[in-house]
Amino acid sequence: MFSLQSDARLHQLPPPPPPQQQQPPPSVVATQLQQLFGANASGGLGFHGAPIGSADLDEASFPLQLLDDSADIKPLIAKPLEGDEDVHLVLAHQSYKAGDYNQALEHCNAIYRKNPKRTDNLLLLGAIYYQLHDFDMCIAKNQEALAIDPHFAECYGNMANAWKEKGNIDLAIRCYLIAIELRPNFSDAWSNLASAYTRKGRLNEAAQCCRQALALNPRLVDAHSNLGNLMKAQGLVQEAYNCYVEALRIRPSFAIAWSNLAGLFMEAGDLNRALTYYKEAVKLKPTFADAYLNLGNVYKALGMRQEAIICYQHAIQARTDYATAYGNLASTYYEQGQLDLAILHYRQAINYDSAYVEAYNNLGNALKDAGRVDEAISCYQSCLALQRNHPQALTNLGNIHMEWNMMSVAASYYKAAISVTSGLSAPFNNLAAIYKQQGNYVEAIACYNEVLRIDPLAADGLVNRGNTFKEIGRVSEAIQDYIRAVTIRPTMAEAHANLASAYKDTAHVEAAIKSYKQALLLRPDFPEATCNLLHTLQCVCDWDDRASRFAEVEGIIRKQIKMSVLPSVQPFHAIAYPIDPILALEISRKYATHCSLIASRYGLPAFRHPLPIPVKAEGGSGRLRVGYVSSDFGNHPLSHLMGSVFGMHNRENVEVFCYALSQNDGSKWRQRIQSEAEHFVDVSSMSSDVVARIINEDKIQILINLNGYTKGARNEIFAMQPAPIQVSYMGFPGTTGATYIDYLVTDEFVSPTRFSHIYSEKLVHLPHCYFVNDYKQQNRDVLDPVCQHKRADYGLPEDKFIFACFNQLYKMDPDIFNTWCNILKRVPNSALWLLRFPAAGEMRLRAYAAARGVRPDQIIFTDVAMKDEHIRRSALADLFLDTPLCNGHTTGTDILWAGLPMITLPLEKMATRVAGSLCLATGVGEEMVVSSLKEYEEKAVALAENPAKLQALTNKLKAARMTCPLFDTARWVHNLERAYFKMWNLYCSGRHPQPFKVTEHDAEFPYDR
Repeated sequence: MFSLQSDARLHQLPPPPPPQQQQPPPSVVATQLQQLFGANASGGLGFHGAPIGSADLDEASFPLQLLDDSADIKPLIAKPLEGDEDVHLVLAHQSYKAGDYNQALEHCNAIYRKNPKRTDNLLLLGAIYYQLHDFDMCIAKNQEALAIDPHFAECYGNMANAWKEKGNIDLAIRCYLIAIELRPNFSDAWSNLASAYTRKGRLNEAAQCCRQALALNPRLVDAHSNLGNLMKAQGLVQEAYNCYVEALRIRPSFAIAWSNLAGLFMEAGDLNRALTYYKEAVKLKPTFADAYLNLGNVYKALGMRQEAIICYQHAIQARTDYATAYGNLASTYYEQGQLDLAILHYRQAINYDSAYVEAYNNLGNALKDAGRVDEAISCYQSCLALQRNHPQALTNLGNIHMEWNMMSVAASYYKAAISVTSGLSAPFNNLAAIYKQQGNYVEAIACYNEVLRIDPLAADGLVNRGNTFKEIGRVSEAIQDYIRAVTIRPTMAEAHANLASAYKDTAHVEAAIKSYKQALLLRPDFPEATCNLLHTLQCVCDWDDRASRFAEVEGIIRKQIKMSVLPSVQPFHAIAYPIDPILALEISRKYATHCSLIASRYGLPAFRHPLPIPVKAEGGSGRLRVGYVSSDFGNHPLSHLMGSVFGMHNRENVEVFCYALSQNDGSKWRQRIQSEAEHFVDVSSMSSDVVARIINEDKIQILINLNGYTKGARNEIFAMQPAPIQVSYMGFPGTTGATYIDYLVTDEFVSPTRFSHIYSEKLVHLPHCYFVNDYKQQNRDVLDPVCQHKRADYGLPEDKFIFACFNQLYKMDPDIFNTWCNILKRVPNSALWLLRFPAAGEMRLRAYAAARGVRPDQIIFTDVAMKDEHIRRSALADLFLDTPLCNGHTTGTDILWAGLPMITLPLEKMATRVAGSLCLATGVGEEMVVSSLKEYEEKAVALAENPAKLQALTNKLKAARMTCPLFDTARWVHNLERAYFKMWNLYCSGRHPQPFKVTEHDAEFPYDR
């Protein structure tokens, strides 16, 4: 299962300056545009919008008052020619119009040196300094002119423009008003006063000023354009459109109006028309920095990043201190993975605007990706110093602490981000991940619900919530989320793979295979899907290309282990695969390390353990405190097998604690264990760190892991090491690979010392068989010689020899099935009884058998039955055929208790040898254990052809059931207690865990001290 999360860093373009008024969302604008021009209109006109990271063009659209035909100025009194002053003045105006401000400045300064009181020259000097962004000198020159002529309205207008650029809007407004008072018909001053009012958010007054300017001068294109901006800010799209069209009708070369029109269509999502109009703007005005910036944004939105970069560079050439352009250029480099260039340009953006909040945040992202985490933290902190509730910076700091496994600190940052914004999904998503890791599924789901509230179409959020539902057993809800995710984003391979996993869990195996194949079609290099598809195909005996599939999967595993990546094959699947036992050990080790990582995220200090004092010694506890941890206390094979064990422990010597990781299922098995165990604690709703604390506070001396790597396990509890001795037993027939698990309880046949190198734990060999069962206590009625079931009840022929295998189909492989086909052909009057386990495998196995010459009536499938019926009906068969790759464990015990002999072939790994141990513990196992597939086939045929020999074996097996060690639960419990006391005594003597073999000699292995 693959958990999926969205990138919480939110690497975004910097926002524009604070809006002057709430603007309608793009969808509203888009709708209105379609109403005006039609959904597919082309060539229409629009207005400027300010997308994230764009310039606010309202300012650019209010020109400075100059001595040219674009401004209505006070006529100047002609002066006599004095040398070449007028020539310099003409040349200064020409240079100014050409944009050569430095040359214009030289001419004006030449005049100024000869005649510092010439007001028309002072006005032009002020304008030149304005264009050079030296606003203080602009103001100074206009003040010099006003000292000479206090009624020079244009000087007040130009000085107001400079004050506005310096951020003193109130003083700018006062200057504009004086200019208008001096000259009420000063249309440019009215237009620029509108700009100042707009900056103050006084939109109605701004609109009135624009209209007054146009009443005075209907051809004032700036006022038309600015009025359009005001209409757009109020969502009046038609009115804005009309204003821009009128400006362009008057002056088709008015670049600012083209730019504002482009912005309108960009905001409406019509990027192609926006592109056309922005190009027209920069064509008309090649130094139009704002238009180049927005043209870059359009290219970026179209995925044309190289073109965007060129536009941002043009914007910077036109305005060398353009911080926003540097920021957007940096963002584009970041998206291309060019971190050095991104970092360089973010720093330049900050150099030109030290209060550029988003640049600090985005620079932090780039530095973090470059591995410079300390510098990234400094940037995020600088961002928060400017805006202490900046949600992205808080989220990004949370991410860093999450990567450092400082979960409580990370959670505090995410909660801080959530407290200042309700519209950002990333902190909810990441906080959910923390809650989920800690087992707090209710809060995790609540956070994912918030993610989906913010964005109902967030496919990642649906997948993550689905994963959480799946983990807590709400699989139908998980499937619904996955289906919604693939509907929203059909190309999302992870959603298809997780849907497949959920289908598999609900026995919809064919649907699972289809979804896994779709995931791999979308992403051929998808290790998890490749490995899980193989296991799903195994479950239905689809053996096409089996060898090549296993070779591919083994290659994936080895590569992942080499790269220290969590393998895509789970340990529980690996035990049934034909892979090298050492490779299986390495898989378990990686999963154990992952559990340690999860445990470390809780930040718990090391636990203090009970003192190493023998329990019966002075100062000892008097009784050995043993804890069993399991998610399977209920209707589960583990409880069927161990139901009596917890109450059978000798309370004079052992104090038993059961910690249930699953909720009460109301079954008789749960009720029995709960009532018979001395202490039973339901910890299913508690986080793993709380469970570990409870275990430690209970002073548990030996803690038993009954899950291993099976469903519902929470191995991070053991990774926290709440007890001094930790043991793996029963739940997982293989090695945990965990340094925090000291012992594996097994037996000498299942885990011979010669195979100890494939285990990470020290091996504890119990006498006879390690695999406990509860049949003598719970299923004694099966021994009734009168069978309540008949062959006819299950479609079994009365006159045929019935071979049977009730193991799950994933345990089968072509080698064993070919052997079974050979047996059936050599014993013509026979049939093989299998279970639909799952049903989807029946068709394939029938076809496989037919292809090998087996008659259709020789393969019989029946449904899975309840436990009691399953054991009873097993006796209807004549001989059980085990699967060597992974034996029948619980099933093997079932059929032996039913008195049905078996044939089993032990291999090397633990899961391949359990059935052999079961057989030997009956006392008649030598006749049931073979050493090769050839011997397996010969033994089966010989027993089928020699009814007397088989009957003799059956009789011996049935006779041994009440006395053999295999079914003597009380004896087994005594021997387990011997092992526990040996472990504790080794610990008390200061010795490290070491392997040992338990014997039933009280002097050597007492079970009570």
